[in-house]
Amino acid sequence: MASLHERMSKVDTAWLRMDTESNLMMIVGVWRIRPGIQLAALRERIEARLLQYPRFQQKVLEDSLGAQWVEDEDFDIARHVQAEILLPLRGQTAEEALKERVGELAMQALDPAHPLWQFQLVEEMGDGSSALIARIHHCIGDGIALIAVMLSITDGGRAPPKRQQQARDDQDWLTDSLLRPISAMTIKAIGLAGKSMSKSVDQMMHAPHPIDNSLEMARLGYQAVSDVAAFALMADDSPTRLKGKPGRAKRVAWGEPLPLDAVKAVGKAMNASINDVLLSCVAGAIGRYLQEKGDDVGGQEIRAMVPVNLRPLEKAYQLGNRFGLVPLVLPIGIENPVERLYAVKARMQELKGSFQPVLAFGLLSVAGLLIKPVQQAMLNLFAKKATAVMTNVPGPAEALKFCGATVERVMFWVPQSGDIGVGVSILTYAGHVQFGLITDSTLCPDPEGVIAQFTPEFNKLLVLALMLPWGSEPD
Repeated sequence: MASLHERMSKVDTAWLRMDTESNLMMIVGVWRIRPGIQLAALRERIEARLLQYPRFQQKVLEDSLGAQWVEDEDFDIARHVQAEILLPLRGQTAEEALKERVGELAMQALDPAHPLWQFQLVEEMGDGSSALIARIHHCIGDGIALIAVMLSITDGGRAPPKRQQQARDDQDWLTDSLLRPISAMTIKAIGLAGKSMSKSVDQMMHAPHPIDNSLEMARLGYQAVSDVAAFALMADDSPTRLKGKPGRAKRVAWGEPLPLDAVKAVGKAMNASINDVLLSCVAGAIGRYLQEKGDDVGGQEIRAMVPVNLRPLEKAYQLGNRFGLVPLVLPIGIENPVERLYAVKARMQELKGSFQPVLAFGLLSVAGLLIKPVQQAMLNLFAKKATAVMTNVPGPAEALKFCGATVERVMFWVPQSGDIGVGVSILTYAGHVQFGLITDSTLCPDPEGVIAQFTPEFNKLLVLALMLPWGSEPD
């Protein structure tokens, strides 16, 4: 077991204290498992595998300095792993009832007197399968860390290393690994520019063949300064019906998965990445949804905050939060699917090499030190700049096994902070791409309307790709 009292890192404290009446900071996931499994088997697996991570037997105690992880002496596996019975309403399918239940659980706070996680198992979905709903508070770990956790509890999953699992405090990590090097680069860049060099920092930044490391330092320093200014001066996001003051209820939706091979084929034909293709479909689906609501989206763009991993993948077992955020612009007003795809591709290129994820991580670290009203004011900066939070995660290429059964489908949603009311998730798993939404019921009461547009938007690109001459690339 870990030490009896362990100080929570500053950035994890920020996530702990970020809960609001409209947005709870929980990562919510759903597994569809066939054939169905029983509660007893699930509890046995969780006790044997999940509890190898000490964090899942620790509760949180807040104090004047932040928060501490403390062993829960009253820990009971039955409190955290429970059975659910779905009772669909008349005319409602079991799948629709499951979506409704996931939305309810997304707004049901975890018990702060005990470890901040819970699994609910629907043993029988009516078709011989089970559904496992997982809720884990963001202060325990980010998406990358929790994917490592969930993989470890599958059949043949790897247990976490026995050594200390909690990384050093994020303040030291941020300073030693990121801020000091960036500061040195920035100072160097300013020094070079101040000496009236024959080539400006901007010219060096775009030089085709850097002369030496000092020029690369200058480029990085210039980039850091530019990103700080861009983040601070970024205008508020476009006003659409998806922005506003969220309420206290969530809606969840997901559609049929797309074949990953088809997505790869479109990307290759269009000289674009898989991400470019999928994000273009997201932009098209949102734009089409707003159009069908009677909104004029011509020329409009919205931003989605996209998490960027800042830790080595081999250290995901350490849990905690090690990610930043970048604002990705989605051109929802471009109707031509090819034009929209290349607009997304250009936006993605602009983000490469950006220091904005580091800046966002720094803001979260600082926010963890502040009193909650000030913290909320700081974090609402993100909400004003964006309409959605969006994750795009590559999952296992082969279907996972769990308690002898097959995990047929995997879905998950990350929380939305501040007044953001839309969460988009894209997950590749077992040769397919799953698209899902979680929305505030006040701002978007029918997320299935967006989901319904995703496959048609992809099919437009697929048809156009098939019309291209084989072996050629578009201009």
